[in-house]
Amino acid sequence: MVQGPMLIVILVAAIVLIVLLTAKAKLHPFVTLLLVAYGVGIASGLPTKDIISAITGGFGSTLGSIGIVIACGTIIGFLLEKSGAALVMANTILRIVGEARSALAMGITGAVVSIPVFCDSGFVILSPLNRSLAERSEKSLAVFAVALSMGLYSTHVFVPPTPGPIAAAGNLSADLGTVILLGLLVSIPTVIAGYIYANYMGSKIQIEPKPEATFDEITKTFGRLPSVGRSFAPLLTPVVLIALKSVADYPSKPLGAGSFAALLSFLGHPVTALLIGVFLAFFTFPKVTEDVRGSWVNEGIKNAGIIILITGAGGALGSVLRATPIASYLGESLSALKMGVFVPFIVAAALKTAQGSSTVSLITTSALMAPLLPALGLASPMGAALTVLAIGAGSMTVSHANDSYFWVVAQLSDMDVTQAYKLQTVGSLVTGIVGIIVVFLLSLFLA
Repeated sequence: MVQGPMLIVILVAAIVLIVLLTAKAKLHPFVTLLLVAYGVGIASGLPTKDIISAITGGFGSTLGSIGIVIACGTIIGFLLEKSGAALVMANTILRIVGEARSALAMGITGAVVSIPVFCDSGFVILSPLNRSLAERSEKSLAVFAVALSMGLYSTHVFVPPTPGPIAAAGNLSADLGTVILLGLLVSIPTVIAGYIYANYMGSKIQIEPKPEATFDEITKTFGRLPSVGRSFAPLLTPVVLIALKSVADYPSKPLGAGSFAALLSFLGHPVTALLIGVFLAFFTFPKVTEDVRGSWVNEGIKNAGIIILITGAGGALGSVLRATPIASYLGESLSALKMGVFVPFIVAAALKTAQGSSTVSLITTSALMAPLLPALGLASPMGAALTVLAIGAGSMTVSHANDSYFWVVAQLSDMDVTQAYKLQTVGSLVTGIVGIIVVFLLSLFLA
């Protein structure tokens, strides 16, 4: 078996190969991750039988823990889009914050909506609202576009049940409730940073809003909208249940060790909590029709399928890495550098910038980092959660032309490419750096 510095060469080559195959050759990440898993095993000198066992075992164990969670989370997001519940949540936040701070309201709205809904879908849903608010405030659409985009991005990379953070938490065996609580905390300054940058740069680039529809027309598009309570319930209920499970499961047993704590632990398991969220999402519709119960759930499952497979392939790669001496050797090398959470941030940022997908960056980097947590001083449950967030910060750094979200924001906000680089790309750089700074500060006290 290979030993010494050559192990570092193998790891670097694996990362470069992932980047080249996904970004340049446009090979699907699922196939890419499996090929690289084979390559790492062969190059490291693992017996072929062990390579197969590591790949199949890693794939199965990863999906066993988070496959259902990803599917349910994606179904919830799809149903909230269809029912118009996402729009109800947006209007509710606007009433609370006020139109005078409507750009900040859009950032906050994006942060809430993007927890169950992918950020590109969230931007599409909220784009008409964005234009209307920009017109009312007589500001450039650029201000609102960046505020909304960065708000959506922040929770997309930091807060489960968005699939990327869920997958990363699964790969690193991080407690999901802890990731949710800390992810919400980290997302606050990143949303604020995005809003500040939106005002700074957006005010320098004038883009006329040209609203596509009035609020009444938007409402007609969605039909009879659900109530505020029904709109928020599919999102907040799973989050609250998972958070309560984390509290109930703390070693100090703050909620006791009886049946109540056991019930919270059961209901707060991500699988149970997200399944409850699916059924609550049904009732955001005026009537739970056959389309709601069947075909639209089926669409959500289709959307989840690719993410689930990529997640499993990431778990397979992580399993192969754990079977090699790479982790122990690299651990000895990295431990002397004392870089802590900056290592996963740098790797995630490199992958994100090169191949474009935040979710792929989250999944791949977490698979790479899983064997290295002890060497980074992050092997504790809190350390694993902070690593997920560090990877999240890296996975939004930066959004540019190879990122589909870049084009969604640019096209729906009437930006040309130069404007989009100044607004979306630099904005994601600013928020990503703010994110890792906050994670680093938390690590000083919590890790």
